[in-house]
Amino acid sequence: MNLLTQLNRAMAYVEEHITDDLALADVSKVTSYSEYHFGRLFYYIADMPLSEYIRKRKLSLAAIELQSGREKVIDLAIKYGYDSADSFTRAFTRQHGITPSGARKQGIMLVNFPPMSFQIKIEGVQGMNWRIEQKAAFEVVGVERRFKNDETDLISGFWGEKSKDGSLERLKKQTGRSDFMGVCGHMDEAKGDFLYMIGLLSDKSTDTGGFSVIKAPAATWAIFRSEELDSNPYGAEIPKLFQSAYKEWLPSSGYEKLEGRDGEIYDMEFYGVTDNGKYFEEVWLSVAKG
Repeated sequence: MNLLTQLNRAMAYVEEHITDDLALADVSKVTSYSEYHFGRLFYYIADMPLSEYIRKRKLSLAAIELQSGREKVIDLAIKYGYDSADSFTRAFTRQHGITPSGARKQGIMLVNFPPMSFQIKIEGVQGMNWRIEQKAAFEVVGVERRFKNDETDLISGFWGEKSKDGSLERLKKQTGRSDFMGVCGHMDEAKGDFLYMIGLLSDKSTDTGGFSVIKAPAATWAIFRSEELDSNPYGAEIPKLFQSAYKEWLPSSGYEKLEGRDGEIYDMEFYGVTDNGKYFEEVWLSVAKG
């Protein structure tokens, strides 16, 4: 089943269960992706977290019901998953710019957020720097931490922390390399968290020096590269590369995104320097021909 089919199946599931207490884990089950990877796919393609999309849909439907009937505000609050009329009113006002009571009036302009559907749309893919590489199994040595699925914004702070405490310098001395990698994986669906490692490529003969080791299997990688840069952007290009890869390249490429299993890793970031001293950043996705 291709990516667009799975995304549209997930959106149909959301509509069918819109008054339920929907969570990312529920929606991801109708796809072949784990909670973590489906959340990443949706975020980069839709430009918003799934939770935000569900909230907007619920408040749009609530607005329609307010204008077409006499439903009590508290009844709509309960129907769409709010604990009280007050919390529902606050959320409704943020989206529509007016209270639920005010929304009943004739001629009031409300913000409707229709059901989302996905189709191939090419936006600037011709200018994307990408390549396909077959890579043998390799190892990454580094420092790791688990993050909740909704804590990806804390990863930049993790880099800063490990830079300040000297871990990154110790890693460079241990491996003899300086081209860092960020590795996403080891998703625990039960706990709703995932592993993130800051590391460097290594070989089996390297003494790990007490650092953690992640073993990536032999795989086909789609690699997306930023333009050459005069200064190190410290990850500034990574979100753009992920978004281009997921939103523009993947739906039309004929490839499918693979997931990790039993600890295998399939989403990576790479930070390098060219021979002429220019910086660049890369995103690596493990893929298979569809």
